[in-house]
Amino acid sequence: MSAIVTVALPVFALILSGAIAAKRGFLGPHATSSLNLFVVYLALPSVLFQAMARIHPADLGNAGFLAAYGGAILLPFVAVLAVFRFRGVRLGDATIFALGGTFSNTGYMGIPLCLIAFGEGSLVPGVVAMMITACPHFAAAIALIETDQQATPSLRRTMAKAGGALGRNPLLVSSALGFGVALSGFALPVPVDRFLTLMGGASSPCALVAIGLLLGEQSERFAPGLVFRLTAVKLLVQPAIAWVIAYKLVTLPPVWAATAVLMSALPTGSGAFTLAQFYGRQRAATSGVILVSTVVSFVTLSVLLAWLTSGQPGG
Repeated sequence: MSAIVTVALPVFALILSGAIAAKRGFLGPHATSSLNLFVVYLALPSVLFQAMARIHPADLGNAGFLAAYGGAILLPFVAVLAVFRFRGVRLGDATIFALGGTFSNTGYMGIPLCLIAFGEGSLVPGVVAMMITACPHFAAAIALIETDQQATPSLRRTMAKAGGALGRNPLLVSSALGFGVALSGFALPVPVDRFLTLMGGASSPCALVAIGLLLGEQSERFAPGLVFRLTAVKLLVQPAIAWVIAYKLVTLPPVWAATAVLMSALPTGSGAFTLAQFYGRQRAATSGVILVSTVVSFVTLSVLLAWLTSGQPGG
């Protein structure tokens, strides 16, 4: 119960605040886009740059963590994709469904939640998880959709599209620049470090309020059965796979193992809707999964956090 009150409740209270603000309209018509831009281009990049500048390069190659978090993405993604393809759904639409069932809200919700639940020790594995989600996971989805879009599939064109999308992602760019600083061996100057700390301090509350604003503006109709099945994959199947790998198949430090499971248990991130909207594929279903998974995750994440902080998650 203490984990629910001290960790989960403040997080969801911030999301609820954003949803109420959107419904009441007292932040103005452009609040969602403006706050999103602030989070994506200033606040979160500051957190990621600072974290990567302090990282030990060996941490990025933690094979156990890559297996736990990466496996929890790959296995359900392939399974959902295969099921919908078997039913005759086009590759592009099946990919959007698979993304909706596996694309964790790592940046907006995961990193803030990990920091609150597990402390600074979870920042490095949290950033690694975010990079896996934002890079190979997102790139694979783009590549599959592009393959479906093209009358004559071209590997060069598909890779160019995926690479261009990743190269314009401020979260990846800031992480790469910070990692460059880490490789150089230079410490960040004190004024720069303090600036990043101040700017990054706004990322958690602003990101969570931004999620609430997005949910409060949700208006598209969706197929409940489909959305609830994808939500079950996201909130139940994915973290179960991560737990089996992190606690039974590999050896990880407790914070890294818990972070892998928590990051896998997050609701669907807005990046899935961004891709659905850009390609005009299954927008209602994707926005529905984001809405339902975020609401339901108040219960599932609360239970998971209580368990992970009980000291016996591997038992």
